[in-house]
Amino acid sequence: MQITGGQFNGRKIITPKSLSVRPTLSKTRQSVFNVLNSLIGHFDDKSFLDMFSGSGIMGLEALSRGFKDVVAFENDFKTAKIIQENYKNLGLTPNLFIKNSLNTNYNQSFDVIYADPPYFKGLYQKIIDKVKDDNLLKDENSILVLETSINVTVDFNCYKVLSEKKYSDTKIIFLKLNI
Repeated sequence: MQITGGQFNGRKIITPKSLSVRPTLSKTRQSVFNVLNSLIGHFDDKSFLDMFSGSGIMGLEALSRGFKDVVAFENDFKTAKIIQENYKNLGLTPNLFIKNSLNTNYNQSFDVIYADPPYFKGLYQKIIDKVKDDNLLKDENSILVLETSINVTVDFNCYKVLSEKKYSDTKIIFLKLNI
C-alpha cells in the first residue's frame, strides 16, 4: 500500500496482517481528500483525528497533504507498533494513542475527524454521539467523515449530510453538525 498524494506521494507503508484491519483503498483515500479539499479548502492550518487508525494510512495521507496536526488512535498494541514504524520510515513521530478512541477524554477539537471503525460492531451511533457530546468538531466548518459498509443505516440526528460516496461495499459520508 502506498500514499496517494502530497509530500509523501508514492511512499509505501506496511499494513497489518490482522483480518480486523481493512486499510482504506487508494481510490477511496484520494476521493476523501478531494472532497475535503472542496469542502474546507487548504489543509495547512488544519487538525485531523483518525479515530480507528489501523495501518495509519489516513493520518499519513493527511500529513502528506499538509494537515498541521494529526492525532491517531489504535487500541491494538501490535497494530499500533506498525503505525509507529510507518511514521518512523517517513521521518515522522506519530501523535498516537494506544487506547479506545470512544473511551477517551479529548483535550482538543478537530477540523476533520475520520472514523472507520470495525464494520458490524455497532459503533457508528456511538461515534456520532461522542463527536457531538464531547464537542470534538472545532467549529461550524469542521467535518466528520464516516466510513461504513453500504449495508449500514445510521441516524445522523443533528448532523447534515454534505456528501455521500459509494465504493464497492464501502460508503463514505461527510457530515457537519447542524448548529
